[in-house]
Amino acid sequence: MNPAPALIRWYRSHKRDLPWRDTSDPYAIWLSEVILQQTRVDQGLAYYLRFLERFPDVKSLANAPEQDVLRLWQGLGYYSRARNLLATARIIRDECDGVFPHTYDQLLVLRGIGPYTAAAIASFAFGECKAVVDGNVVRVLARFFGIPDASDTPAGMKAFRRVADELIPESNPAEFNQAIMEFGALQCTPRNPSCETCPLRAGCSACNSGRVSELPARKKRVAVRDLWFYYFVPDNGPSTWMRRRVHSGIWKGLHDFPCIESDKPIPHSALRKMAEERLALALPPGTMKPSAKLDHVLSHRKIHAVFFETGNVVMGKNRPEEYRQVAWKEVDDIGIPRLIDRYLEGRAM
Repeated sequence: MNPAPALIRWYRSHKRDLPWRDTSDPYAIWLSEVILQQTRVDQGLAYYLRFLERFPDVKSLANAPEQDVLRLWQGLGYYSRARNLLATARIIRDECDGVFPHTYDQLLVLRGIGPYTAAAIASFAFGECKAVVDGNVVRVLARFFGIPDASDTPAGMKAFRRVADELIPESNPAEFNQAIMEFGALQCTPRNPSCETCPLRAGCSACNSGRVSELPARKKRVAVRDLWFYYFVPDNGPSTWMRRRVHSGIWKGLHDFPCIESDKPIPHSALRKMAEERLALALPPGTMKPSAKLDHVLSHRKIHAVFFETGNVVMGKNRPEEYRQVAWKEVDDIGIPRLIDRYLEGRAM
């Protein structure tokens, strides 16, 4: 049984009214797909609309300073997406005369555009018969056909792409791609799928064999790594000290406070000397009592953050070069991680 006709019929009756479905503009489609890679639709919609208002086309995005893009992205996480978005916009401006590439193969060579995003743009904007394969699609295919391959391995994804490419109708690739993704998002959900009302139930291998909860299969999960961040928050009246994270790793390009990072807890009694040696930060007496403690979970890391409010301090001349004074009123205008945003929200209460 080919599920494509049933999926398209279901989609026409159940699809959500989402703005990126009402356009064939490759820029708008690309923006929506990048935002939704690691973000729920209900959260990503507001970001999508703000981005289009601020940067209505690829040229306006390409001409934007990185800090403006990161600031607008703040709260979405996975900031490499924003940096890749800006880098690719500039490539399109400088190397493609501002014209978005039209084919899957041309799109695939752009920074930050993988097989899924390239297929989405190529099919939605240009009608190319190329199947999209994201988590929702994998789940539908794995359950319907009983595919045992682990979806989070290269070999597994290759198998799912092959099946999806065999199913996609040449006459209507865009609607099929939208339909199978929407079906996975609303009907064939990760937990508690609506099997009783599913139009594919009669031919669904997982439903008929009682393996719905087992598919799609996954390899062993990567262990979450615990990290400890000890932040020192200077308050020099109208200004504070912050650093721009310039090295590779999490939050590159964003700003946070002077910090000592560790893969294990550090006794508070040792932190004062470490702050002086590593950060050239002379701490006043009585500042080693934490003012806030926050846990912040990323994809494979859990950050245990401890904040010390240090009052008025001076950072020595031998301080790391990435640190600079920032006016408190300007903190909202520079890119900061969500963790720092959470701390500042609590501090303002």
